[in-house]
Amino acid sequence: MPVNALYRDDFYLSTAEAVVTAIHEDEGIELDQTCFYATSGGQPGDTGFFERADGSKIMLGQTRHGPIKDIIIHVPLEGEAQPMLGEKLVLHVDWPRRYKLMRMHTACHLLSVVCQFPITGAAVGEDESRVDFDMSETIDKDEVTAKMMALVNENHPVFVQWITDEELAANPGIVKSKNVRPPVGLGRVSLVCIGENSAVDSQPCGGTHVSETQEVGAIHIAKIEKKGKENRRFRIRFGTPTDDA
Repeated sequence: MPVNALYRDDFYLSTAEAVVTAIHEDEGIELDQTCFYATSGGQPGDTGFFERADGSKIMLGQTRHGPIKDIIIHVPLEGEAQPMLGEKLVLHVDWPRRYKLMRMHTACHLLSVVCQFPITGAAVGEDESRVDFDMSETIDKDEVTAKMMALVNENHPVFVQWITDEELAANPGIVKSKNVRPPVGLGRVSLVCIGENSAVDSQPCGGTHVSETQEVGAIHIAKIEKKGKENRRFRIRFGTPTDDA
């Protein structure tokens, strides 16, 4: 059953009420609506717990998509109790973890502004993220860090605009990734925009992000690795370069 994915319109929503609409053989749970982000686009799915009417908790270890993007499956940790079909639950996202992922995902967008090469891969993590670029140039990681931190400190707004699948198809040049398809199939596509009137960047992305760049905090490029003749992997970490010493 298609779910109302509340996080698509509010990245800061960490709790909500929902009703159980399906329970799978592998114990995965579907709801009528959810604030839990499902693994997609290099960003891990949310963890957290469901609160039942009696106050007991069902701890979740994973949130993933079903066969289509409109199905989101919440997977409890092994040995957790099962809810009943039709049961009303209160959802609680592990907010500290989600917020770190939001900061990191936004940092990946800032890196793509500084390094304007086609993206060949990316993975968002709580403590380290990576972005791979189709490039052969040598580039100084401290210089990249300084440019990223300038964007952080300028405190640009970060917001979402929606366009139709058809509008995206008519403007393929706005997609930076070479290998990952933008989140299409829902009839509308979210553009993550940075800066007043998208002056800094505008990129199709279905992930979660902070609302202004200063929320990213201190970040740096810890390492640039050569992954083939024309592929460079940038590793982003929180903190300053001295934190790696």
